[in-house]
Amino acid sequence: LMNAAVAQGVEPAQIAQHCDSVSLCFSKGLGAPAGAVLAGCREFVSEAWRVRKLLGGGMRQAGVLAAAARLGLQHAQVTLRRDHDNARRFAEGIRVLDSPLCSINLAAVETNIVMVNVQGLWPSPAELCDRLRAVSEEEVAETGQAVSVLLLPWSARTARAVWHRDISARDTELARRKLEFVARKCQE
Repeated sequence: LMNAAVAQGVEPAQIAQHCDSVSLCFSKGLGAPAGAVLAGCREFVSEAWRVRKLLGGGMRQAGVLAAAARLGLQHAQVTLRRDHDNARRFAEGIRVLDSPLCSINLAAVETNIVMVNVQGLWPSPAELCDRLRAVSEEEVAETGQAVSVLLLPWSARTARAVWHRDISARDTELARRKLEFVARKCQE
């Protein structure tokens, strides 16, 4: 919800007005260590509260977590915009790379998520993700750095990359360089 609101330049309420209920996780993108909020009609929230208690849910000293969530909400616009910008830079780097190994649909990069299209018969998205995660002596010797990039094999031909508050512009550039290194090695 928050990423969509930032990407569209609207308040979250403008998107949520079309929903019967909304759940917002404070640890995803907002940087709080834990916590979520649930909103909906009174009957829905009452039933959710009852089921949560029935299943043993509940926390003591939740104020500390609530403070972190509040801070995350206050800085969401700046933090999430930075995540979106980093994701866009990574995607643009893939486009400039112009590799037969992978491609990108820049028009689809609207938030902090980048879907990398893996082309050809080899490597598969899982194999590409394994190579991006692994650090080899050859990589260190050639690039002078040991970089491990975590992407998720998403489908038969795509891998998913997601940015969050702990990934800097420098980290994004290192990830782009690692993808360039891996693509070159796969072509050799």
